[in-house]
This record gives sequence, structure tokens and C-alpha cells, in this order.
Amino acid sequence: MWDTFIVNPMINALLFFYDLLGNNFILAIAVFTVVIRVITLPLNMRQQRSMIKTQEMQPQIQAIQKKYRDNPQKMQEEFRKIGYNPADTLTGCLPTLIQFPILIGLYRAIIIVLGSTPQSLFELVPRVYSSINLAGLIPVENKFLWMNLSQPDTLFILPIVVFGSMFLQQKLLTPSTPANDQKDNPAAAMNQSMQYTMPLMFGFFSLQFPAGLSIYFILANVIGIAQGLYMRHVIDKEKAELAARGKTGTPYIIDAEDDKPAPSKSKAPANSSGGSKSKSSSSQTSSSRKKRSAKR
Repeated sequence: MWDTFIVNPMINALLFFYDLLGNNFILAIAVFTVVIRVITLPLNMRQQRSMIKTQEMQPQIQAIQKKYRDNPQKMQEEFRKIGYNPADTLTGCLPTLIQFPILIGLYRAIIIVLGSTPQSLFELVPRVYSSINLAGLIPVENKFLWMNLSQPDTLFILPIVVFGSMFLQQKLLTPSTPANDQKDNPAAAMNQSMQYTMPLMFGFFSLQFPAGLSIYFILANVIGIAQGLYMRHVIDKEKAELAARGKTGTPYIIDAEDDKPAPSKSKAPANSSGGSKSKSSSSQTSSSRKKRSAKR
């Protein structure tokens, strides 16, 4: 089932692009990366927007949690007022979880497609669809510059680029937080630590993965950086529109410190003024009646 729905479609997609692009496996990986990112674009954009949104709302979220820690129902109501849903934290991890089957499947696909031994060719042939003319494609060219795309980069250049590109992507998605705020805000501290742990982890993977998979990492990170810049532009534009309408703050943050309902404040003066007007009008009516009786 894993081979049928994950590995085999990736193998045939790589061979299709390889044939279409003049037997250039680097271009095949590049186009394949773009296709994967386009398919997962809605989830990735939602993840990036959710991360930026949650980071900017952290002061309000933390204040509400402290204020209503003994009243979960009220806490949820205040969260809804500022547009925060704790479930978004889980859904924001969905694109990351989807990446792991893609990486594992692509790892297997590159090893099988770029294999040059008779055993690897025997493994490749049954996986290729009948619509692809395999005879004119094998052996697949696996050389690019100094690299063998089916083997790890011996000069360790690609792992360094993987680390750097992923670090820039994480840095773009994670707003800087002062050290004092990190002590009081565990979520912000965790996000700051993820700036280094995720790039280090994938950089370590690239030391052992085929160079072709490292190139996929790099291209995917570059696209992620472009998406992050676009999302920042969209959010800054929303803030500017709110400022033009005379509203302050961000599109996601409101003042949650005052929990007194606003209608009661506005109605109180109206009721008092209305009461004074009714009293004065009644006193005027009674005095006029007395004057009339006295004349009579």
C-alpha cells in the first residue's frame, strides 16, 4: 500500500519530468518540488498565517490565561473575542506531518530511480507505469557538478545550505521575542528554540540522505521563504487598513484586560439622564397645577 500510493507515483512523476525536461534530473526534482508545494500550498499558507497570528497574540493569550485560569469557560470566551482558537495550534502542525511521508517516499524513489546496479533496475521496472517508455530513459543520469545525486554530498555543502535555508524560513515565521518575555511565555521560548532544532535536525539528515533529496529540501525551503514574505506583506497590509479606519493594534489583538461589558457603561448615563428629565418634568407639571388652583 505504501509503494502503491506513495513511492510508485513519485517514481513515475520523476521519470515523467526527467523525460519531459531533456533527461535533466535536477530540473525534474525542481519541477517535482514545485508541484508538491502547489498541492500543499493551502495547508502551508494556513500554517504560516496561524504561526504569525499566534505569535502576535501571545501577550493577550498569556494575560487571559493568568486572569481566568480558574474559569476555563470564561477563558474560552475571551479567546474567541480576540480570534484565538487553541485547536489552530494542532492544525498548524498538519503540513509538517504531511512532509514526513513525502520525504520518506522521495528518499525511496530517488534511490530506486538513480540506482545503477542490476538489482536496482529489476526493482525499478515493475514500478513504472506502461505510459512511460523506460527503455529510452535508463540509466538515469545521476551526476551534477561534483555530486552523485544518489549519494550524500561528500563536501558537506548541501547540508550547510539545507541548514541555512531552513533557518531563514523559521526565522521569518517566528517573530523575535525579548528574553524577559521568553521566561514568562513558554510558547514563545519553544518557538525560539525551534528556530535552531528544526534546521539542525534536517541538516543532520542531509549528511546521510542522497544529494537529490537535499536539493529537494533546499528548493522547498526557498519556496517557503517566498511564501513567508508574501504572508508578512498580507498581514502588514491588513494592519495598515485597520489603522486607516481609525483602529489601533493588529488584526488579531484586542484589549482583554477589561472584562466589564461595554453596554452597561453606555446605558448608565442614559438611564440617569432619562430619570432626571422625568423627575423635572413631573415637578414642573405639579407646580403649574398649583398656580392654576391659586388663581381660581
